[in-house]
Amino acid sequence: MRDTAASRKFIDLIRQASSKWANWDPPIEIKVGDYGKIDNDTGELDIEGNIYDNSFQTSLDKQGLKINLSDSSYQPKKGAVDDNMIMSSSGVKQGDFTLKPEVSFLNLASASVKAEFQFQEGKRGAVLVMHKPRQEYIPPGKVLTLVHQASELQDKYLVTSTFTCPGYYLYLSNKSGEKVGLALAANVPIPAAMGVSAGGEASVDWWTDAQAAFLRKAFDKAGQYRYTPLYGLKYRSNGWLKRMYRGDEEPQQTEDELWLDCMPPWQPLDEDGVEDPVVGEEDEDFARRSAVEGYFPFA
Repeated sequence: MRDTAASRKFIDLIRQASSKWANWDPPIEIKVGDYGKIDNDTGELDIEGNIYDNSFQTSLDKQGLKINLSDSSYQPKKGAVDDNMIMSSSGVKQGDFTLKPEVSFLNLASASVKAEFQFQEGKRGAVLVMHKPRQEYIPPGKVLTLVHQASELQDKYLVTSTFTCPGYYLYLSNKSGEKVGLALAANVPIPAAMGVSAGGEASVDWWTDAQAAFLRKAFDKAGQYRYTPLYGLKYRSNGWLKRMYRGDEEPQQTEDELWLDCMPPWQPLDEDGVEDPVVGEEDEDFARRSAVEGYFPFA
């Protein structure tokens, strides 16, 4: 399985589980207000700019959009710090951590995170763990309503929220039906654990028994919020609601109507992250039959 296909498959699975977009490479910063397009091959966001940049503000002024995004009330807001956030895709079962001989020197009593996951054989599964995540988001109200009209955002995706953390763990299963354990705990040096003075100090880090290639994890020992494993992504609607009305009266659209949850630009994926033409053909055939029969299942 190519890394690009693994990236897209992981992102797709997490999106289905959470309606959020995963960052396959969390050390690469993604900021609230970033905008761009989704790379169809990797699933990652190709960033073209940020609505909080000075150049974007200059463009807003020229377009007559009266909002000063440098005003503190329009700047991104930070939420409270959560303890831990664990996400898993469909078919993944989370269970209690089982102590194993190879982790006997881990200080599991003080582990910040410990869990075990059973994956389904023949099917890819995804797990994303964030330690002490903090959400940052565009404040609701005026910002998204006004920037919706900016020409730069036409056919673009906008990052409306991010989840940053000092430690993350992401894993894409290998379809073998494996069971994977993980823990974020103090790894005590063996001589010290056996009562022998060694001068070593316990260090907190991730432990896992996962052997697959598609595993990524990191922990910042200084507690810095260096990683962005997850973010919220919206797509600008085309104002179809307004075009339905005639005359002077037009309904005031909400932010949720102006900015839609982002759908992936690719066709349904098979278990190896490759677009599945069979599924695509079935969808097209269903759409043709629905149109002929006058049947609208989602009305």
